[in-house]
Amino acid sequence: MRPLAELDPRAVKAVLFDIDETLTSAGTLTAQAYAALEKLKSAGKIVVPVTGRPAGWCDHIARMWPVDAVVGENGAFYFFFAEGRLHQRFCEDAATRAAHRARLDAIAQTILAAMPGAALASDQGYRESDLAIDYCEDVPPLPLASAEHIATLMRAAGLSAKVSSIHVNGWFGAYDKLSMTRLLFSERFASDLDRMNRAVVFVGDSPNDAPMFAFFENSVGVANVRRFPGLRPKFVTGHESGAGFSELAAYLTASP
Repeated sequence: MRPLAELDPRAVKAVLFDIDETLTSAGTLTAQAYAALEKLKSAGKIVVPVTGRPAGWCDHIARMWPVDAVVGENGAFYFFFAEGRLHQRFCEDAATRAAHRARLDAIAQTILAAMPGAALASDQGYRESDLAIDYCEDVPPLPLASAEHIATLMRAAGLSAKVSSIHVNGWFGAYDKLSMTRLLFSERFASDLDRMNRAVVFVGDSPNDAPMFAFFENSVGVANVRRFPGLRPKFVTGHESGAGFSELAAYLTASP
């Protein structure tokens, strides 16, 4: 991973970012990090959070934050607010999501019985498409090996699974953060991500960001990405979490 100073900011038109422990710090959205969001938006960047957080949160984010859209539940949908209303684009129709919900509920009970100390994520009730098991947000932290074991149990049950900085998420289907981001840029911004790769920065911190780190030439990890040794964004900030995000925003918006 190269230092942020080696990233060329001149052609960057869009900033995509994870939320938990990338924008936030220890579960809190600081004034500094939110101001960094506003600074990016005011500078004319396309600003899009790409998160594992649930539809209920993303409804609020799309309406209230200085962003152009939001990708949620690890690629299950994108939302944006325009013409005075919320627009929603899901991978699956409502009937399919409802059928999957019942199956996910049963899988959750099996996993929780097998993993003492884990819990259903507190935001599960606001989710449309995935299952989130908490391993260190509102429960005493479990080791990363336990999170990986939860992901293994999910895959054995037929789910796609990813570990984030706080949850293990599982869902039916082959989508991920990158596939929905591609769809968003094609449909909302009439842009091909392959062609504009170098004009996009993605910043994240955990394994569910791996497809984004691999794809984007200007992928950035906040410093706490080192918690997960297998992750290899191209660049890394000097600071962790929201302070690292703010560092990146300042770098991208500095006067030439």
